[in-house]
Amino acid sequence: MVIRIAVIGTNFITERFIDAMSELTEYELTAVYSRTKERAVEFASKYGDLYTYTSLEELASSPHVDAVYIASPTSFHADQAEQMLKGGKHVLVEKPAASNDKEWARMTSAAYDNQVVLMEAMKTTQLPNFILLKEHLHKLGPVRSGFANYCQYSSRYDAYKEGNVLNAFNPELSNGSLMDIGVYGIYPIIALFGRPREVKAQGHLLESGVDGSGSLLLKYEDSQIIINHSKITDSMLPSEIQGEHGNVVIQNWNNFEKLTFYDRTAKSETLLSEPQHTNPMYYEAVEFAKLIQEGKNESTLNSHKNTALTLQVLDEARRQIGLVFPSDS
Repeated sequence: MVIRIAVIGTNFITERFIDAMSELTEYELTAVYSRTKERAVEFASKYGDLYTYTSLEELASSPHVDAVYIASPTSFHADQAEQMLKGGKHVLVEKPAASNDKEWARMTSAAYDNQVVLMEAMKTTQLPNFILLKEHLHKLGPVRSGFANYCQYSSRYDAYKEGNVLNAFNPELSNGSLMDIGVYGIYPIIALFGRPREVKAQGHLLESGVDGSGSLLLKYEDSQIIINHSKITDSMLPSEIQGEHGNVVIQNWNNFEKLTFYDRTAKSETLLSEPQHTNPMYYEAVEFAKLIQEGKNESTLNSHKNTALTLQVLDEARRQIGLVFPSDS
């Protein structure tokens, strides 16, 4: 079965996903949606003779499309995904999957009501090295602490400082460091350890109304994890998970580039890493196609529950730092 897929969002993230899925015979790119015909045609022309849509209603009912990849601003995710799901289309939606947990509940209901796949495109948890970490986590013994670090100076921050507020720093679009960068820290921790017992958050709010940087402390029964995120600074520090028997150091938390396991008792060091595809979105494309072909509704790694728990942590963190989106009301 070849999955005829459309894309919503004509940006570099969409281009990277198209590049990833182009290596898989399971997909055929058939359509592009944009709010303007000119932009839809311009983007589609890079990939051949594609259908173009400026109407979400027409895309949702299109006989030429089986699935949709959504990479529009976060504030649009819920309405666009729900419309596609109700039209019987499978949906892969970029992270964060929605502005809040309330929106995600609507989306999952639509997916189950229409018996189609809904998956958040969180690339990290599909990576071979993340799966390796899960398999070897028990070797650490009781986990006591951790540090998930991802800070990336945004290419749009210079424009922001000059008075030009682009999408990345616009609260109307449910953006900011916590949503764009912090989610990379939260989701894998949820996938590894589940729901935290307590969340404590702090953030640096910009004049536009979004956060530029911040941190979270996720408390579990016998451990605590610190998550550090920023769109206005860089960081070269690796991340780490510490247990009583040893610790694992993760190079580049957003793509799990290299894992090193240190055994405390044996005083040994082991490189756990496997070679990974140069485009980390390749693995989410593989998983999404597999779910559709096997007739499943959701991924076990990027599950509906893990997305819901992540959004609940994001909701609580935003409440604590005073970050409010229009979609919250």
